Amino acid sequence: MKGYRLMSLGNNNTSEVKHVTTIEQLFSNADYYIRTIAYLAGAFAITVGIFNDHYPQSAWYMVTFAIIYPHILHAILQSSNIKRITTSRFIALHMDAIYGGVWLFWIQFSLAPSILLITMLSFALIVAGGIRLLLTGNATLIAVSFILSSIFGFKFVQHAPLVVSIAYSIGTMVFLSVAAYYIHIQANMLYNAKQEIECQQSRANELALKMSKYLAPQVWQTIFSGKKDVALETQRKKLVVFFSDIKGFTQLSDELEPEVLTELLNQYLTDMCDIALKHGGTIDKFIGDSLMIFFGDPTSEGTKADAQKCVAMAIAMRKHMKVLQQKWSSQGIKTPLQIRMGINTGYCTVGNFGAEQRMDYTIVGKEVNLASRLESLADAGEILLSYETFSLIKDTVMCRDKGEIQVKGFSRPLPIYQVVGFRKELGCESGYMEHQLDGFSMYLDEEKLQARDKERVLAALESATAKIREQVEFESNDPFKELIDDGNDAVNTQTAKVHSLNGKG
Repeated sequence: MKGYRLMSLGNNNTSEVKHVTTIEQLFSNADYYIRTIAYLAGAFAITVGIFNDHYPQSAWYMVTFAIIYPHILHAILQSSNIKRITTSRFIALHMDAIYGGVWLFWIQFSLAPSILLITMLSFALIVAGGIRLLLTGNATLIAVSFILSSIFGFKFVQHAPLVVSIAYSIGTMVFLSVAAYYIHIQANMLYNAKQEIECQQSRANELALKMSKYLAPQVWQTIFSGKKDVALETQRKKLVVFFSDIKGFTQLSDELEPEVLTELLNQYLTDMCDIALKHGGTIDKFIGDSLMIFFGDPTSEGTKADAQKCVAMAIAMRKHMKVLQQKWSSQGIKTPLQIRMGINTGYCTVGNFGAEQRMDYTIVGKEVNLASRLESLADAGEILLSYETFSLIKDTVMCRDKGEIQVKGFSRPLPIYQVVGFRKELGCESGYMEHQLDGFSMYLDEEKLQARDKERVLAALESATAKIREQVEFESNDPFKELIDDGNDAVNTQTAKVHSLNGKG
């Protein structure tokens, strides 16, 4: 991790973190400071040993080397081309292990100082690289000590003077304290970096969710999963293309207030899109009250399955329009809005069209134009199919032959078919029925009716039946009805006489 930036996802501005120190620089500086403390602790212990005549005067060379070595090593690593902190740490700690082996040999493996030296080195190794680095580092230290002992002879001093052991202990304590302090700083910085990354990811997810509403879910999932690159590229695929619009919507738009019209249209499109997504359709675009949907890309279960799902979607939309009509009627919208639909199957060009700055994932081709033409020819509540689509769904869907049409781009007349409904729903056991008159509307779809709602439906039907029966009985027994009818007959007779006299005159 080479540091991090605070990204302003709501706009195009990027604000850099004010401080220059990155996480990598912190690790590098911490290693440098901790190493310096460790070598100063060793230099302090040797100095104490020199003043107590435990070490010879030549040990001042060791003191001098211990003081300057950390700075030399740090400068070399900084000027090198080593970019990964783990690599530079590995090199530096193994250099420390080599020097530690020399040090152990020089102090003649004195018990207390040796234990403290190995403790400091092991602590640094395991913090920096875990068990693997601990094993390789200590193996290096032992190997160097063994080689030097083999060449110059092994010497062992069991006990160092108390004051020297105390000096080593103080140095070790200072080293561990400083190391723990920097580990604490690193942990805090890593925690803050993690929090910042999680915050940015959350904001990025929120932004992605908002942007996803401008794409079909299948396309969005394909892009964000990495399965598809965002590039200007297309391909030829056999697709099932669907068009729909609301017949009479233009007239209605002139009658309604803009706010009411917007609410109505958004509700209609929302419900239709829910149905489309439920059946696996890829929503291409909205054009006013028109919908363009296709099946077969980016995912497909085969052309036949795609066609069956598309026709099932169209039938579901036609049924759902009855629900919307009742709702709109209760809101005072009396214009009987009906959906009309056209479906065609054929090879289309699908992919990203446009420019690098702005792309549109869509389909083009004469098969698309034919689907649009079928939609414009359909009557209210009608679903028209091309022969290619009809041949794929005729086993499960009942259709009527509607003759042939001539379409621009096609050399011969094209047969078209009207969808009646699913064959399984057209028998006496059909679970779907509807009936509509002025002042009365009923729509029943048993597949969607929940078990818990059936009692409520029965109660509503019984209440409506009782009210209608009461009204019919009242009208049939009304004593004034005969008088009113006789009065109407008399008026009609007099009117006829007047017209007759006028004719004679």
